[in-house]
Amino acid sequence: MTNPTRYSTAPIVLPLPLEADPAPVDGCAGCAELVNVRERARAVGDLTTVTDCNIHLRRHPEGHR
Repeated sequence: MTNPTRYSTAPIVLPLPLEADPAPVDGCAGCAELVNVRERARAVGDLTTVTDCNIHLRRHPEGHR
């Protein structure tokens, strides 16, 4: 009978890619509303909505017309 090979190396820890939130376009009502929704969502821990708002802001202007 053979002994199994055991590896005692530590697991790899991958850092979270943290990017700054996109800024709204000045004078755009759609961007202003997305920022408001994003802030309310972040306050209650709804990170899915925060991400969705960021995606729409990054795709300006076609993201929220």
